[in-house]
Amino acid sequence: MSKDKTKQIRQRDEKKTFIKPSFVLKKKIIQLIINGRISRNHASVKYSVSRSAIDYWLKKFTTLDEKRKFMSKEDEIRKLKERIEELELIKDFQQDLIVEFELETGKDLAKKFLPEQLAKEIEKKKRASK
Repeated sequence: MSKDKTKQIRQRDEKKTFIKPSFVLKKKIIQLIINGRISRNHASVKYSVSRSAIDYWLKKFTTLDEKRKFMSKEDEIRKLKERIEELELIKDFQQDLIVEFELETGKDLAKKFLPEQLAKEIEKKKRASK
């Protein structure tokens, strides 16, 4: 027999048999992932469970609060970007109000009460609106 044939036979004989994880083991894996002590990939390798099975358990056995704890990095980045956009809009609106107030009253309160960077932005807006 050739070496390749022998190797194929050994690999076939060494294949792992499927063992259904208990509910206790599933909850243990989920808690380790939620608490940040282990990644999904590492849990998959360590406990010989497919990554899709772990994702299914996470979806099935976790509460909303627990799901928020381990949101994916992409989801977290997307939410943070949305929050930044929202805060930028609020900042622009507030700056527009300050500019209008200063133009109406003639008082330069931004320089006195706001951080230097914000005061400079308001000055630029004042010059642009004149």
